[in-house]
Amino acid sequence: MKHTYLINERIYLRAVEPEDLAVLYEVENDVNLWDISNFTVPYSRYVLRQYIENSQCDVFADKQLRLMITRKEDNLVLGTIDITDFSPIHRRGELGLAIRRDCRGQNYGTDALVLLCDYAFDYLRMEQLYAHIAADNTPCVNLFYACGFANSGLLKNWIQVEGTFKDAIVFQKLSGW
Repeated sequence: MKHTYLINERIYLRAVEPEDLAVLYEVENDVNLWDISNFTVPYSRYVLRQYIENSQCDVFADKQLRLMITRKEDNLVLGTIDITDFSPIHRRGELGLAIRRDCRGQNYGTDALVLLCDYAFDYLRMEQLYAHIAADNTPCVNLFYACGFANSGLLKNWIQVEGTFKDAIVFQKLSGW
């Protein structure tokens, strides 16, 4: 039986479409997420539209993969999940996950992370995925532990938020874990 990737009973992960511009604009410009994303300024609709148009949706060509997290029952876009800083030589990439505020706390992040890990390890044959998570972001820390990621270290004063430095945990998952 052929394996189906990027879909489960509640959600599916799909490529970015031009119709996703409003959701991307909302997520990318949520200042509450900037501390984990290294953003320093808002993105314009123009820049986001160019990103959508120029993306080849090929992790090997783009060195990143952005997927939209979509609820099956009504096709509502719940957020985004990304692999960035993809290194084909080392077969690793950094994870990013953003769930819309009104959709948090319903385990959609867990569903998306499990699906993306399955796809990355089984289909793309990646060796490892990693993420930098603010140590005080308890929901996100718990999510990565629940999805089998290991705490590989603590980066002191790694993230600056409103003039205060926060520690970040490096989470890592290797293929076969």
